[in-house]
Amino acid sequence: MDVEPQPSSAPKKGGWVTFPFLIATMSGLTLAAGGWNSNLVVYLINEFNIKSIDAAQIANIVGGCTALFPIVGAILADSYFGSFIVIWVTSLVSVVGILLLTLTSTLDALRPTPCENGSSSCVGPSKAQIGILYPSLALSIVGAAGTRFTLATMGADQFDNPKHQRAFFNWHFCTLYVATLVSMVGIVYIQDNVSWGLGYGLSGAANLIGLAAFVLGGRYFILLKPQGSPFTRLACVLVAAFRKRKTLLSLRIEDYCQEPQPRGKKGVSATPTNSFKFLNHAALVTQGDLNSDGSIKKPWNLCTLQQVEDLKTLIKISPIWSSGILLHTPIATQITLIVLQALAMDRHLGPRFQIPAGSMMIFVMISTAIPLALMDRFLLPTFHKLTCTSPTLLKRVGIGHVLTISSMAISAFVESKRLTTAHNHNLTGSSVVPMSVFWMVPQLVVVGIGEAFMFPGQMMFYYQEFPKSIKSTAAAMVALFIGIAFYLGTAVIDLIRKITGWLPDGINDGRMDNVYWVLTIAGLVNFGYFLVCSWMYKYQNNVDDKEPIGSNPS
Repeated sequence: MDVEPQPSSAPKKGGWVTFPFLIATMSGLTLAAGGWNSNLVVYLINEFNIKSIDAAQIANIVGGCTALFPIVGAILADSYFGSFIVIWVTSLVSVVGILLLTLTSTLDALRPTPCENGSSSCVGPSKAQIGILYPSLALSIVGAAGTRFTLATMGADQFDNPKHQRAFFNWHFCTLYVATLVSMVGIVYIQDNVSWGLGYGLSGAANLIGLAAFVLGGRYFILLKPQGSPFTRLACVLVAAFRKRKTLLSLRIEDYCQEPQPRGKKGVSATPTNSFKFLNHAALVTQGDLNSDGSIKKPWNLCTLQQVEDLKTLIKISPIWSSGILLHTPIATQITLIVLQALAMDRHLGPRFQIPAGSMMIFVMISTAIPLALMDRFLLPTFHKLTCTSPTLLKRVGIGHVLTISSMAISAFVESKRLTTAHNHNLTGSSVVPMSVFWMVPQLVVVGIGEAFMFPGQMMFYYQEFPKSIKSTAAAMVALFIGIAFYLGTAVIDLIRKITGWLPDGINDGRMDNVYWVLTIAGLVNFGYFLVCSWMYKYQNNVDDKEPIGSNPS
């Protein structure tokens, strides 16, 4: 994508001058998203009288949509509108969604009659009430999905130096987790102890502040011009290669179509590689493929070598990308199950204060934000000293695999102890078990540290390795497999409910520990698959050895 030309009197664009606006935007939008999303399970159970497992499934679907839809925003940004327009429009849509959600919490007509304590005949929401609730969630999802990853890519586009891009990604995700932590502690506490309306109202206000910061910083941003759908260009390679499948490949570079160069500049000719050699047919020039001025006559008959190599890059990355699905499926499942467990445990901190069940994920946020802040200055240099090697991006992701698997195993042990305590006290259903909720902190801390390594590592890996024409899509590829992981987690829970008795509505009567053991085994198998894929992969644009570890990014 090309950079839009700047008038001579325009302020300097790009670089660290954009950093405060980007971070302020990320803070506001993340506070808003965390405010309406973090406590959703509790809101559905307590205010809409939805059964616990059903509420967890709805939250899983919402999480999946929030993670899956960024790929749509990224494609729109890369192909048609640019990142700036996509971000501010979806942020505005999010404001509308949160406003509707606020109305459902403040107007009695928009939610069912509250259940009486001890009553077994709770009335669920009507179709009209659902008809307001679901669209409000959908609009809020569009806002969260359209900004998070597109904003990360747009921020990286402001820097030319890969070292600065990596520093930005670390601070971007540090801000993401700190802002989510604040929303989980502050906004969730207000929802549980003051009012849901005020909590959602604060989320809407944070969204507006983030949007204002983004618009104010617009004059400093480098804006890349979209150049049409890159996926059409990639599809052309498959069609052209198939049409010329019977044509013999040439050994001469001159017989292949090169990317056109700007007038007055002489570029370096690309060389066809031997991997996926069949695709080289697409760039082979045959009679009638070119116009008299040397331009391509029919894009579906002839492609440039750059298009061919871009498609090969995506094919090479796809096995590693697919391993991310099963890496995030246990995390997506754990996020909702943790809330159900917390509701059935002693959440008191002192005689009066009780931790909201929806705030348990703050331990993940803390244990992720701290390593992210220390990553460039301490953790990576220490890794280098201990191993005498630079911690490549895939190594960071591998560390995340190991820690995620460990967290699932710890979760299984803790849930087994909770069930044993429940049985010893003859507690059934979802009765509160005399066991502190802080027993779950170790598993949350471990998975949080894992996210600090793997989440930015994955984002930087795809941003570094993907073709230049689809940089926004590269970042959203992480969101894509996270979204798939949420849906897969929902399907796994549905399957377990159908074929086992492990997840009844009253979790004291089930075996949730077995669910965690299933996730642990799946994670081990997936880790083996990731190791094989990583061993076979060759970096396309490796800068790990070119940048000194722990150097100053500014």
